Amino acid sequence: MATLHFSHIAISCTDPLAVERFYTKHFGFWRARVVPVNGDQVVFIRREDIYLEIFHALSDTPLPAPGSGAEHPGWRHLAFQVDNVDAKLAEMGTDARITRGPMNFDNIIPGWRSVWVADPAGNIVEISQGYVDQENPPPLEIHP
Repeated sequence: MATLHFSHIAISCTDPLAVERFYTKHFGFWRARVVPVNGDQVVFIRREDIYLEIFHALSDTPLPAPGSGAEHPGWRHLAFQVDNVDAKLAEMGTDARITRGPMNFDNIIPGWRSVWVADPAGNIVEISQGYVDQENPPPLEIHP
């Protein structure tokens, strides 16, 4: 069997430089490569073993902006763990465009807290603290 590793997540946006600045400034990414494609450029940014591939979109999305996320199929958000959500929001200042929260999930996992912020392209980024895996997760039950 071939070795399998997670590769990257691609983001299409109308302002690739603003998106790159957001992730490098607030989440520790750095520019890893620039690839020329059809007279434009695609940039790869990296943080440890996570890559984001940023494409320049040529038009705005015809879809509505993401809301709480679960109503529509597709990728819902990117997520990062921090030691303290409030400290991260303070560090981000006005760049933290909060779309939901901060929310406490102590009833599920004591100390679990999350906030959703929008990146410059409007993609949702979850910032959370205190999440831990469940010891014996039950099977998934789908309810219509």
